[in-house]
Amino acid sequence: MPETGRYIARSVRQSLRLMVGLPDYDTYLSHMAQTHPDRAPMSYEEFFRERLEARYGGGKGRCC
Repeated sequence: MPETGRYIARSVRQSLRLMVGLPDYDTYLSHMAQTHPDRAPMSYEEFFRERLEARYGGGKGRCC
C-alpha cells in the first residue's frame, strides 16, 4: 500500500500544479530521457521561463 499512497500523492500534486499552471519539470526530465536521450535537458530555470513564454506569449500583447 505505501506504493499506492505515493502514486496517489504524486498524481494529486501533479494535478494541482496543472490546475494553477505550474509546469511539471520531473515529467519533462522523464520525457527527455526516454524520447531524446541524445539531447541535454533544459535547466529548471530555462524550462520554467520557456513554459511561461509559451503560456503568456513572452509579454506580447493580445487583442482578445
